[in-house]
Amino acid sequence: MAKDKSIYTCNECGASSPKWLGKCPGCGAWNTLVETVAEPGGAGRNRFQSLAKSQPVATLGEIEASDVARTPTGIAELDRVLGGGIVEGGVVLIGGDPGIGKSTLLLQALDALSRQARTLYVTGEESGAQVALRSRRLGLEASQVRVLAEIQLERILATLESEQPAVCVIDSIQTLYSEQLSSAPGSVAQVRECAAHLTRTAKAGGTTVILVGHVTKDGQLAGPRVLEHIVDTVLYFEGDTHSSFRLVRAIKNRFGAVNEIGVFAMTERGLKGVANPSAIFLSTHAEPVPGACVLVTLEGTRPLLVEVQALVDGGGPSPRRLSVGLERDRLAMLLAVLHRHAGIATFDQDVFVNAVGGVRISEPAADLAVMLAIQGSLRARPLPRGFFAFGEVGLAGEVRPAPRGQERLKEAAKLGFSVAVVPQANVPKKGIEGLTIHAVERVEQAIELVRKL
Repeated sequence: MAKDKSIYTCNECGASSPKWLGKCPGCGAWNTLVETVAEPGGAGRNRFQSLAKSQPVATLGEIEASDVARTPTGIAELDRVLGGGIVEGGVVLIGGDPGIGKSTLLLQALDALSRQARTLYVTGEESGAQVALRSRRLGLEASQVRVLAEIQLERILATLESEQPAVCVIDSIQTLYSEQLSSAPGSVAQVRECAAHLTRTAKAGGTTVILVGHVTKDGQLAGPRVLEHIVDTVLYFEGDTHSSFRLVRAIKNRFGAVNEIGVFAMTERGLKGVANPSAIFLSTHAEPVPGACVLVTLEGTRPLLVEVQALVDGGGPSPRRLSVGLERDRLAMLLAVLHRHAGIATFDQDVFVNAVGGVRISEPAADLAVMLAIQGSLRARPLPRGFFAFGEVGLAGEVRPAPRGQERLKEAAKLGFSVAVVPQANVPKKGIEGLTIHAVERVEQAIELVRKL
């Protein structure tokens, strides 16, 4: 097979050069030339032509649309994140820190899928014996998963054509290289070229391809950003390697909802789904303690109960504001609202806020719970047992409604909580059995109400 000629193209302006240059000859930008495969001259067939089948112009309302068929992976939490299962011809990219459990989870999913379809596990980081050793540790002794230890793209594509698997895992995309390029595996050109070829193969042959991606020290997926654009689904594996719990979060999904999360526990037999994740994020206190308030937050379509803890202590001339799991800037804003509208001053106090269990809360519905936790810690007065709150707080001191409030209330009532402080607009028309709901419209109302409770 003759090696294609490669050229160097500028990422900024598209100018090309037969050899690498530090400075682009077209726009003058530095270090923007990356290696690409030169297109052959003449009217030859483009290698990506199968991705762009020509179709006539149609009216959107007249196009027949049907739900895509999904195949469950056998792991309920992974299916939740994917939107119900894998899609034929779909391309999934999953990234996470080293050792967090990406290969373990995918090997378990492939083993479950191998009972109903043909599967292939391509490893570029381990030998076949190492993969077999891991499968024994996971209790998958008689697994029917086919394994290929290879990093050359052309051989992998030939194997895909001969094996015709329904699902193929590439572990990882940064280890592959194409003979058409001379750059090292993991470079921008190699990652982009290999991902494009695998995507074309998935769409043309109907094979579901799952790509494992490395992450940088900042937690972002390594390689060109185009990698995230060309795939159908992007999943992030989150969690502390010192903790037994892991979160899989969907950042992009063309076949389902984004921001869904799956919660897993790492055990000796691999990753197991957690059916009731709220139990992880709630502390178990023998008696109510000051500075703790339970919040009902939404992760995708799933309501989760999370405990927010606050500690207010004497801080001297330059007090600290530190938050773990919540935005620090939002904490500073809430402290200013507390002072202005509720008369609670913390300008000479250190304020520490933490979301229990390592969860990250990004929605503003946590505002009210954070404020009540800070107030409880400052006054050394615990909130009553079975208490929870949610609601967004504005700069004018108003308490705004949170989306899907009724689902949050029902989830808390189901877990045995009995007292709620919520925005006025989130109070349901029909009461919820076993739940006493207090409606508030302003911050000072909420603070006064909690003092009476």
